[in-house]
Amino acid sequence: MNLDREKQLAAIEAVKYVKSGMTVGLGTGSTAAHMVKDLGRLVQNGLKIVGVPSSENTKKLAMELGIPLTTLEKTNGIDVYIDGADEFDPYMQLIKGGGGALLREKILTFNSDLVIIIADSQKEVKRLGDFKLPVETIPFATKKIEQSLQKMGLQPKLRVKNDENFVTDEGNFILDLNIGHISNIQLLETKLKQIPGVVETGLFLDMADIIIIGQGETTITLKK
Repeated sequence: MNLDREKQLAAIEAVKYVKSGMTVGLGTGSTAAHMVKDLGRLVQNGLKIVGVPSSENTKKLAMELGIPLTTLEKTNGIDVYIDGADEFDPYMQLIKGGGGALLREKILTFNSDLVIIIADSQKEVKRLGDFKLPVETIPFATKKIEQSLQKMGLQPKLRVKNDENFVTDEGNFILDLNIGHISNIQLLETKLKQIPGVVETGLFLDMADIIIIGQGETTITLKK
């Protein structure tokens, strides 16, 4: 099973929703990178769009490909936002944030008219929780948040990269939680957001309009 090929096919299918004149939210991660490259190719061929990147990495890639960029505050909103997911369930609920860009990704998702998620076939799960849930936290409070989450039975683990605490584009830390045993994810989202110092969670609930899944040499599209 060639997962990279599946990601590529899902990305190609997703950019068909992009038309000249649109403001396009650009996701982050290996699957989204395929989409950004596709858009770059279309821009070279005359597609007139402006992109809003969800991370510094995506911004860099888009600039290299010649995609004109703007910031969220300078737009009147985003026509279409395309991004990957770490997991999605049959109800189109998502876990995102494996790449650490969940805060900006969720902000762009919220401010978009159409949200398209692209994924390889391995990202589909019966229920969320195989993938650890990322939660972005303010460094000042992270230790205390970790203790609170420990008491909730969520086994928080501070994300580390190159032997140092992973730092998001907004200067925060990430705790990865074990939520495999949680059945009510809506309630979990509410409880997490009530903890002072929790900035955002990687639960994207009722936010995806379309999910395009690469499967072998074809794609499957789920719609809300």
